[in-house]
Amino acid sequence: MIPSVTLAFPLALLLLPVPLLARLLPIARMPERSALRVPPGTFAAALPAHGGGDRAGQAVLVAAWISLVAALAGPQIAATRELVTASGREILLALDLSGSMLKEDFVLDGKPLSRLEAVKRVAARFVAARQGDRIGLVIFGDRAYVAQPPTFDVASVARAIEVAQMGISGRSTAISDGLGLATRRIMGSEATTKVVVLLSDGVDTSGKVQATDVARLAARHGVRVHTIALGPEDLADQPASRDAVDAVALREIADVGGGTSFRVRSLADLEAMAATLDQLEPNPMKRPPLRYWRPLWMWPGGAALALVLLLAAWRRR
Repeated sequence: MIPSVTLAFPLALLLLPVPLLARLLPIARMPERSALRVPPGTFAAALPAHGGGDRAGQAVLVAAWISLVAALAGPQIAATRELVTASGREILLALDLSGSMLKEDFVLDGKPLSRLEAVKRVAARFVAARQGDRIGLVIFGDRAYVAQPPTFDVASVARAIEVAQMGISGRSTAISDGLGLATRRIMGSEATTKVVVLLSDGVDTSGKVQATDVARLAARHGVRVHTIALGPEDLADQPASRDAVDAVALREIADVGGGTSFRVRSLADLEAMAATLDQLEPNPMKRPPLRYWRPLWMWPGGAALALVLLLAAWRRR
């Protein structure tokens, strides 16, 4: 559908006949006097000047005037812009990038998929849909660091998740360090709702404090902690497995932190988790779209200027 053009100042169109009226009005002229006397018959052989150039110049001037008046009339089209209300919610994702995240025990379209790639796919989509929230990303392995400070630019956080690489934070699993950094980063926020989502597929092997103590501290400062236990094997059932996840410990962290613990064994579980978490931390409601007028006066105004410059260059030549 082609948007309709309206005029902000339609009365400006009354200026269109001004040049014609000026041409028709009688002009008082001074009596003509000869400035130079020449012998009779000097210009007898002169040919009359051709008026084509003058007519073309007048046509250009008329077109320039019409364009100028059109610009003064203020042409505009209606446009809308979606507005998203800031939710007052701040979410920090604490993402485990230990070596076990490279294990390919997820399946997509019949092909094996690593835990890291599965998390990237789902987490990036989850974050990109959080319009109105401030989202940040903490990555941890041997050590933890802030990969993306909290921001309303959720697309940049989604990109940070997509480009996260194994090895930049070490290959061990310092869950308490990752949770502690996320908690410390979000505690100073002025957001009304503060949430940490901790995702890990292993056992806390290099943390300096107990992760439950960190979750307890977070809860005292109004920070809710959700945990996601990622991997097909539980440490309780497979104590000798190097890639088993300590789902019990992650559940305790969520209980102490006032959040919910999710157990994820497949890609379908991961997607269901994202949907459930979206319900626990709902997206903000959108306000009605903002309607505004997009001005178009610069197009006829530019055309008028171009025509005048063209005529000036032509006559100078």
